[in-house]
Amino acid sequence: MFHPLIFPCRVARNYLRSNCHALCACPIRGHGGAKTASDSDKSIQRGAFVTTDLQAKKFNYVFKWFDQNGDGWITRDDIEKMVKLFTPLADEKDQKNKSAMDKGFMNWWNLLLEARENKASEKIGKQEFIRIMDAVVIAPKNFEIAVGNIVDGLLGALDRDGNGSLSKEEYVGMYDALGIPPTTSTEAFRRLDRDSDGEISRAEFHQALFEYYLSADPNAPGNWLLGPMDVLK
Repeated sequence: MFHPLIFPCRVARNYLRSNCHALCACPIRGHGGAKTASDSDKSIQRGAFVTTDLQAKKFNYVFKWFDQNGDGWITRDDIEKMVKLFTPLADEKDQKNKSAMDKGFMNWWNLLLEARENKASEKIGKQEFIRIMDAVVIAPKNFEIAVGNIVDGLLGALDRDGNGSLSKEEYVGMYDALGIPPTTSTEAFRRLDRDSDGEISRAEFHQALFEYYLSADPNAPGNWLLGPMDVLK
């Protein structure tokens, strides 16, 4: 089985620092140069990060996925529907990994609620979601308790043969259960399998996760984590 998939703060910081050329001019204050006024049409500056156009599109894609009823808002009900979408991927008696996924989604929801501007509202719109993703959720500690917990449970549930990696069958089966057609997930698998050994290792999935949420490089394989790049156009 996968060892517990943990996303320690130092790993995220090291990723940001070592990949600053692919992320943005100044992903962490004190590292890299500052954006100029001429860059204002390509990025949105918030908090300690600079969200580029591509990153905002990826966050928008996540928003559309979370907005399960398609009404333009994310509510607790939408998050609970996401939990119900993911947890059946685990065996019926696999409470450990089901609980990890549930906890991750609830932590994500709580981060959104705590950072919302209108404290009287119990729903999050698209622009506020993108703002909070950039300013709060992708901060290393928060990323660990939200996204990290979900992926911990997901990979633990899917590694049915216990070899510590995902085969193409396991990977494609996962996305099929989430409503992604095999033609899409097969191509994504090919791109994320960086060493072409026919399996996606824990490290490869880990790298893809960071690239999807943190990288501004349009050619990063991790951009395929949730499907083909053309959905972001």
